[in-house]
Amino acid sequence: MKLLMFNTQPYEVETFAKIANDLKVEIDWTEEGLSLDNVDKTKDYDAITIQQHGNLEGEDLYKRLAENGIKQISLRSTGYEIIDLDLANKYNLKITNVSGYSPRSVSELVLADTMALLRRLKDYSKREERNDFSWTGGQAREIHNLTVGVIGAGTIGSASARIFRALGARVLAYDPVQRTDLADTVEYVDVNRLLSESDVVTIHTPLTPEMDRFMNFDRFKKMKNDAIFINASRGGVVDTDALVAALEAGEIGAAGIDVFDGEAGITSVDLGDKGYDNDNLKALIAMDNVIVTPHIAFFTDIAVYNMALLSTRDAIKIVNGEEAIYPVN
Repeated sequence: MKLLMFNTQPYEVETFAKIANDLKVEIDWTEEGLSLDNVDKTKDYDAITIQQHGNLEGEDLYKRLAENGIKQISLRSTGYEIIDLDLANKYNLKITNVSGYSPRSVSELVLADTMALLRRLKDYSKREERNDFSWTGGQAREIHNLTVGVIGAGTIGSASARIFRALGARVLAYDPVQRTDLADTVEYVDVNRLLSESDVVTIHTPLTPEMDRFMNFDRFKKMKNDAIFINASRGGVVDTDALVAALEAGEIGAAGIDVFDGEAGITSVDLGDKGYDNDNLKALIAMDNVIVTPHIAFFTDIAVYNMALLSTRDAIKIVNGEEAIYPVN
């Protein structure tokens, strides 16, 4: 069996070689993202996997994949909003993701951001660059005295909830599905109560139509003025204009942002002197009370390996007529 991996990053190449050997398949790769311009590269392959931020748009792309004998698109990521599921279904393309790749990788970044913001590490670092070693305004709060609100208590959200609970925090959760295995970890509440009572709010939801711009200015206003907001899910679940406005107005106290609108062409790229055109991102990076990272919450050794392995396994299963482990459609 032959597989073609699109959007390959340098750190994935060694992983692909190991997986090919372990699963007894042939894996080729390209740095290009899948598009109508290069879709015919799939003609000589049984299956494909992708990891990209740009949308797969246009009926011709899905039609050509099917004509080339491809039966699936396996994402080496959790989010699948880049896929037009109606077109995928029309051309009998099975879509899979890797929702179980490593929940701890994301939740540990959420914890790292929370602790860095609580201890004002960015602010202190910038002060020291000015030879200012004073303590003014830097008294921190301790996690075990805080309430943490988790919006979306699925695989990743529940991992975050458990980490904060283990550190002694009270944890609230908002999710239509109330998991019995979290009974000793979270208290399920409505979103308004979660926002008003939480000292830290972290969101872990897919970018569905219902969650598009879910965190708007009205919801930020419901948070405590000194609360921390963390987003390591998808940029589109937050109205970034509203986030910047809420921070500037003091409606919330700080933010940790790993994903953001317009990140395609920015994250994972060294732009050097070229720079980038994203005013909201520039505003967030300039704030002492905001930590911005370039979509690296997943970026650990275990997660990278599992993303490649799980997507490859599901691609093979679909080609063999078996049920995928992580189906989307």
